[in-house]
Amino acid sequence: MTEITRVLHVLGGVGLGGAESRIMDLYRQMDRSEIQFDFLVHSAGERKPQFYDEEIRRLGGKIYVLPKFRVYNYFSYRKAVRSFFQEHHEFGVVQGHMTSTAGIYLPVAKKCGVPVTVAHSRNAGVDKGLKGIATRFFRRNLVQKADYCFACSRLAGEDVFGTQAVEQDKVRIIHNAIDAARFTYNEEKRAQMREQLGITGKLVLGHVGRFNYQKNHPYLIDLFARLCKERQDAVLLLLGEGPDRKGIEEKCRALGIAEQVRFLGNQRRPEDYYQAMDLFLLPSFFEGLPGVLVEAQAAGLRCLVSDTITREAKITDLVTYLSIGAPPERWADEIIRQAGYERTDTCQKIKDAGFDVAAQAAGYRNFYQKGDTVGL
Repeated sequence: MTEITRVLHVLGGVGLGGAESRIMDLYRQMDRSEIQFDFLVHSAGERKPQFYDEEIRRLGGKIYVLPKFRVYNYFSYRKAVRSFFQEHHEFGVVQGHMTSTAGIYLPVAKKCGVPVTVAHSRNAGVDKGLKGIATRFFRRNLVQKADYCFACSRLAGEDVFGTQAVEQDKVRIIHNAIDAARFTYNEEKRAQMREQLGITGKLVLGHVGRFNYQKNHPYLIDLFARLCKERQDAVLLLLGEGPDRKGIEEKCRALGIAEQVRFLGNQRRPEDYYQAMDLFLLPSFFEGLPGVLVEAQAAGLRCLVSDTITREAKITDLVTYLSIGAPPERWADEIIRQAGYERTDTCQKIKDAGFDVAAQAAGYRNFYQKGDTVGL
């Protein structure tokens, strides 16, 4: 019987986020008689169940918990990491998607006998203020602290590992892949979802993302409010949760557009909601390579996105880049200009461009079992 290779993914949590969703897409593609995923997450105090907990356990994975890193608890955090890897010797690979502390846990894992360590950059920016400064500090020289360095885009690689490391091919660029077939445009499903949501005949804008600084929801609401002055039939669908949601709800009420903005929370079938949309909006301050933008293109949606987002995410001609430094009416005008296009099936274009997870999974299987990155 072949020994199972256990891969430990280190994350902040396993809620519904971009990195988590991409890892779960990959997990579903694994032959779990040969490769099994486990997860090391972080929590302040008692951990509450998260979005992917049930599915991970159903697929045979285990979830372990470390205390949340707070800078001031550096020594106790490092001690907890060391205790964990001294106790657990079953992992063939440790893949750290939480790069803010990867410079701590990856070297400890290696010292405790883990054969392969990976630092995986999933983003191309940090939070503002002291948190961002701390993140930059603790991931300095990370390229020297892991056996392999992966990044979802060149921009994400340069931000975490440095431009020189990317230019010297010390960083492997692996684009975020999705289960493209799930998102294929379906006219029947579109009509069904629009009727279910009560938005038939409306101009429907959509956004999928966590309510936090990175996603720039205040600007999104401002541009939508401007659009509503020209298009009274406009509706905005917001999928996601996060710490800033309450403030955004209050902003909508203050602008008098609360009835036109739908806060839909986390959804297990986001592909159905993409069908209901007419255009997809992503005015982020920064991204690595946003999986939601790949999903939106797979659904045949025209997308208006921030010009801070890597051009590697433009897989089709459906994507238009706009400045978030421009007045919100610039975005509103572009929405009006682009509305009314003919939606088509773009699934094959996504696959041909290498963004389908089924193809990418074969490369990962080879890497996890043989340490060969050629297929990635």
